[in-house]
Amino acid sequence: MQYWQTARFRIDLSRPRVMAIVNVTPDSFSDGGRYAETRAAIAECERLVTQGADILDVGGESSRPGAAPLPLDEELARVMPVLNAALGLGVPISIDTYKPEVMRAALDAGADIVNDIHALGRPGAIETVSAHPLAGICLMHMQGAPSTMQQRPAYDDVVDEVSAFLRERRDALLDQGIAADRITLDPGIGFGKTPEHNLALLMRQRELLVLGQPLLVGWSRKSTLGSITGKPVEQRLAASLAAALAAVQGGARILRVHDVSETVDALNVWQAAGQL
Repeated sequence: MQYWQTARFRIDLSRPRVMAIVNVTPDSFSDGGRYAETRAAIAECERLVTQGADILDVGGESSRPGAAPLPLDEELARVMPVLNAALGLGVPISIDTYKPEVMRAALDAGADIVNDIHALGRPGAIETVSAHPLAGICLMHMQGAPSTMQQRPAYDDVVDEVSAFLRERRDALLDQGIAADRITLDPGIGFGKTPEHNLALLMRQRELLVLGQPLLVGWSRKSTLGSITGKPVEQRLAASLAAALAAVQGGARILRVHDVSETVDALNVWQAAGQL
C-alpha cells in the first residue's frame, strides 16, 4: 500500500515520511517538561513543520517505562489547545492516546490520525474511530502496560508474536468496516521488549510486511540504542539516525522521531544515493 488515508490527507508513502513527536508532558523519557507549557508546545509544532515534518504526533501522557496513568481531564487540558493550534499548520495531526474520550475530542476537533499504544484495545476505542470514517489509525504492539512493561518481557518468538497480535488487531478493525487504507502498524520498539527483542524486530522487520499494511516505526533515542552505544539519551542522535535508515531499508514507511531536521537530511541523502 503506497498511501495512508487520514481525515484530511491522503499521505503518499512512495517515499518515507517523518512523524514528529510533540510531547506535551512533564515526564517524557527524553524531553520531559521542555514543551509542557502550551505556548512553547505550539511554537515547537511550528518549528518542526519548518524542519520538514510530514506529520505531527501530539501526546499528553508519557508512555515511558514506569509511567503512571494520567487522569482524563488533565490529558485533555494538555493536548487540546496544542492540537487545535496545530491543525492550522497544513500537515496531518495525530493524537497519541489510548483513551476513547481523548480520541473523540481530538477527532471532533479535526485531528487526522489516532496513534494508540494499546492498538484500540480499550472498550469503545474502535467504535470511536469508526464514527470518523476517514481518520487514520496506527495500531502498536505492547506487552503489558507502561508502568510494568520492562520488568520481565518474554517471548517464544518476538517477531511471530508481534505479527500475530498486529494481525488480530488489524482484523478486528476490518471486521468493523474500517478500510484497510486507514491502518498502519507499529511493532512497538521498546514497549515490553528487551534490547534483543528490539533488534530481532529490526533484523526481521520485513516479515511484518506480509500483513499488507504500512509500517510506522519509532527507534528515536530508545534505550536499546543506549545499550549498544553506551550513550545517554541526549547523545543518541547518530544511533537514532542509523536505526531509522535501517528501518526504512527494512520497509518502514513512517518514522516517528524527535530529531526532525536531522532525520529529513539523512533520508534525503539516502534517497539521493539510490538506496530507497
